[in-house]
Amino acid sequence: MELGEYPFSEKYGWVQDRYGLSWQLMLMGGRKIEQSITPTLMFSGKISGKAEEAITFYTSVFHKSNIGDIFRYGKGEEPDQEGTIKHAAFTLEGEQFAAMDSARAHGFAFNEAISFMVHCNTQREIDYYWEKLSADPMAEQCGWLKDKYGLSWQIVPAVMDEMMKGKDERKLARVTKAFLKMKKFDIKTLKRAYEGK
Repeated sequence: MELGEYPFSEKYGWVQDRYGLSWQLMLMGGRKIEQSITPTLMFSGKISGKAEEAITFYTSVFHKSNIGDIFRYGKGEEPDQEGTIKHAAFTLEGEQFAAMDSARAHGFAFNEAISFMVHCNTQREIDYYWEKLSADPMAEQCGWLKDKYGLSWQIVPAVMDEMMKGKDERKLARVTKAFLKMKKFDIKTLKRAYEGK
């Protein structure tokens, strides 16, 4: 969308950068900006019309979550079905997200080029998110999974960040060798590898 004036913003544009990533730039006017960059999920192709279902699902899985304003398509906005989501705001773990449906032929869907990382302090947390989110066993590798909408997530133990910051190359090699064999991360196994046990 060209940079210009629209009913929802006096200055708005939807652009693609040199790496192929999409950005929506919007002048907020007098509205308070609570988060400068908001990940926005477009439900298109086979999952067009499932944005509301997905938002409800994600906010049930993550804590400190809620659903904000929802704007819907009306009559005469075909090919989008009346009542589906034109734009919706929601938060997961206090982070703002947005979602929209689009029935237009975009020729793209969610893929591994974009993923959301979930940092976990315990194995129990890892197990919880893995059980709730993973819907494609073939996509499970090295802490990565795909949910039922095709969106990729990385479920990672916070302790692994500390391990990977270390300077001991032997420890790093052992941890790397251990996690490359894993689908869902196992904290005890990673710690044993790090310690050389």
